[in-house]
Parts: sequence; C-alpha cells; structure tokens
Amino acid sequence: MIHVTATESDTIRAIEAEAISARFARGWHCLGLAGRFKDGTPHTIDAFGQRLVVFTGEDGAVNVLDAHCRHMGGDLSQGTVKGNTIACPFHDWRWGGDGRCKAIPYARRVPLRARTSAWPTMEQDGLLFVWNDPEGRKPPADVTIPVIEGATRDDWTDWLWTETTVHANCREVVDNVVDMAHFFYIHYSFPTYFKNIFEGHTATQIMKGKSRPDRARPAGEGGARMLGNSSVASYHGPSFMIDELTYHYDGFDMDSVLINCHYPIDENSFSLHSGIIVRRSDRLPGDAAEETARRLSGFILAGFEQDIEIWRNKTRIDNPLLCEEDGPVYQLRRWYEQFYVDVADVAPEMTGRFEYEIDTTRPVESWQRECAENIARREAEGATT
Repeated sequence: MIHVTATESDTIRAIEAEAISARFARGWHCLGLAGRFKDGTPHTIDAFGQRLVVFTGEDGAVNVLDAHCRHMGGDLSQGTVKGNTIACPFHDWRWGGDGRCKAIPYARRVPLRARTSAWPTMEQDGLLFVWNDPEGRKPPADVTIPVIEGATRDDWTDWLWTETTVHANCREVVDNVVDMAHFFYIHYSFPTYFKNIFEGHTATQIMKGKSRPDRARPAGEGGARMLGNSSVASYHGPSFMIDELTYHYDGFDMDSVLINCHYPIDENSFSLHSGIIVRRSDRLPGDAAEETARRLSGFILAGFEQDIEIWRNKTRIDNPLLCEEDGPVYQLRRWYEQFYVDVADVAPEMTGRFEYEIDTTRPVESWQRECAENIARREAEGATT
C-alpha cells in the first residue's frame, strides 16, 4: 500500500466569508443631484437599513429626517411640504429640518419630547450629501469632500447623472480600486501603469492605459483616433470617488471628471451612481461637449452593467487567493475597515500611508498577444465569409 502525504500545495483552499455586518459606513454619502430634491415635494430614500425623507422648505434648505413619524409611524415621505416643515399624511404632525415637531394643528401644545432624527447634510458642487455615523457623532471638520471646480464653471458641461440599484454588498464596488486586471477582461481597457496610494480617509488609484487595438472603433469621418487615457481616481471616505479622467486623442486631450459613488440601501444592496462633466475646448465647443458627455455617460453606464453582472453571480470572499500581479486587496480592505469601527478603534494600520505599484511587464506582454490573436482570428473569419 502506498501512502501519499498531502503537501501544502495539494490542499484545496476553502473560501472564507464571514456574515455581512449590519453596520453601515461612517462618512459622507452622496444622494445624487441636489436639484432633484428642490421641487417642493418629499422624496423617499431607502438607505442605511431604514427609510429617510428628503425635503426642501420655503427657506431653501434641504433636510433629511427619519421617514417614520414618531407619533404613530406614518411615512413622512408620503406627506406634504408645508412651509419649512414636512407634514405627516397620517395626522398632520409637522416636523422641521432640525428634527423637532413644530406644530400639531389639532393639539393645544406640542409634547416636549416630540423629536425625530435629523441627518447632517451638505450641498456642494450641485450634489447632496448626507452624513452617517453609527455612533451618532457629527461630521468632523477635517473629514471633507474636495470641491470639484469644473462643476460650477461655464467652461465645463453640466452633470450627466445615472443611478441604479445593485443587489450586493457595497464592498464589491470598492474592491475595484485595486483590481487592475478586471479593467482588461471586463471593461476591455488596456492598463499599462497602475499604482495605489492609501492615506487617511483617501484611497487613490492612478492608472494609465492605451486603446485596445482589437476593440478600437474607426474614428469616423473627421473624427480623431483615441490613443488612451490617464486617470487619478480617489475615494474620499467610504463611498464617494472623484476620477480626474483625461482621454488622449490624436492632436488633443479631453479632460473630464467622473463621479463613482454609492450609498447602502441595506447590507445586501446599494444605490450606485455615476456622474460626468467634460471640459469645453476649441475641439469641443458648446453642444459638442454636451454630446461627448452623453456618449461617455452611456459608456460608463455600460461599464457598470458589466461589473453588476459579475457581482450578481460571484460569491463574497474574505480570503482571496492572489498572484503577484494582483493589487493590494488586503491593504485596501484594511483601509476600508476604518469606516466600520468606532472612532476609538481606528488603528494606525488603517490610516497610515501605503503605496503599491504593480509591475505591468507581464500583463502588458500577455494582453498584447491576446489582442493580436483576436485581430488575427477576426481577419481569418472575415476572409472565409
């Protein structure tokens, strides 16, 4: 009888996945374009495992409250904006943006304890943000979202904004910060340089790429050929990414800013948003810049759909098996963990500066061969038809 001793390389690696926490990330979360909440009606937002109501009073302030009335549980988001209050559709109790009940039309007085939760809000660059903190702390002064100058300048387009619901935990989208290879296989890009920097509340991805020859479309009559792109994309906190994205064409560059952001609906779903603005130029004046923004918005939305299809079918994995050319997944998740623990438990290894640059030599060689094979196969198929 021959006895075979299993070595470490023979051991089948089991996928590990702890139960998803019901706690939601501390930080600023973008609810979308601020203008949509300024129409004089209440808006329902399901977020952070509960229902919120967003409304704008006569004073122009945008307010976010818990949606369920503390009187008898009516849904304030189905109510009516009256002055600077939101009136419950059940008994007309009227709640101010500070969370205090301001009036009960049929009562002599308002109970002293008539208060509900008011969520801190911030309006910036035409976007509405809400602050979430499981400990109930107010947003610290040093935890900010950078101002996007192009969002308020005439030489840039207006925001083109999209929203979609994804039935997965929102960690899946954040993992993309370090995942260079998926850009080639899922989004049909061709990264040639890839680096990550994590520090404090910010996680940055620096990427340069070229146009894939097997996916490139003809420039069209009078059009310019795209050569590649450069991207500096940073998450500021757990859910709001600003991507300074430049497309390189024959003879000129096109500057844009892409927003990739989300807020959790519950632990198993999140609302995924994207927004884009494009800088106007001699090559992209007036309507040409608007049309380019629309085209890019559609391209970005198609990319999200590619990601969503992966997320819909993959399993959650806490112990991914990585190769040398994979990005710093574990370090990113350590950075991300700071938003899910109490402030007192934020450890130095979660916020300390960390840099990692992938050696792209092997990926580029492999992807060049794959592109060449795809082109050769297509030409051979064309020759036989």
